[in-house]
Amino acid sequence: MAQLQLSGSKVLTAHLAGETVRAITGSMVAFDGQVSFKNAGMGGGDGFRAALKRKVVGESLALMECTGHGVVYFAVDARDVTVVELKNETLQVESQQLLALDGQLRTDVAFTGLRGASSGQGLFTTTVTGAGSVALLSAGGPLIALEVSPQYPLVVDPDAYVASRGQLNQTFVTDVSWKSVIGEGSGEAFSLRFDGSGVVYIQPAER
Repeated sequence: MAQLQLSGSKVLTAHLAGETVRAITGSMVAFDGQVSFKNAGMGGGDGFRAALKRKVVGESLALMECTGHGVVYFAVDARDVTVVELKNETLQVESQQLLALDGQLRTDVAFTGLRGASSGQGLFTTTVTGAGSVALLSAGGPLIALEVSPQYPLVVDPDAYVASRGQLNQTFVTDVSWKSVIGEGSGEAFSLRFDGSGVVYIQPAER
């Protein structure tokens, strides 16, 4: 299993000893050792079915495979990087916030619900499943991990949301009032509500 570690807060290092790590295409900034790079292929390396699902829902994820012996350094636009460890579980993550993942993990697309009854617009997210390390990107600072419990549901701004894991139920709630207070009440305002038990990751700066 490839070792994903931070080098400072904005650079990810992948220590490879014959393993493979997948990362967002174009995110490699340096490497040493004997490492080869290639396009991960259809569905980000998860096959035709994953590629077809992404095409149908318009969810894009371009990944490259890095394989060999050495150290590879990844970074994107000086954004902060956080490494999340998965233990045979599923992480839902916005595709543009995904930086790299252990080669043994699988990616897919999941339907997350309708963005309000009036629009009828379906929203989809990328899922990462298995045991291994996932590196996520955030703007404005490191990710903030917020616990969700049955007694305390969590509501977040969709522009701050990055990822979530656990036994969570995600719904969309129309809530004009709080956005009006901070001067962002234009158009259809909605929030993401999470009920159940798990962790939601948000970034300090909105998209």
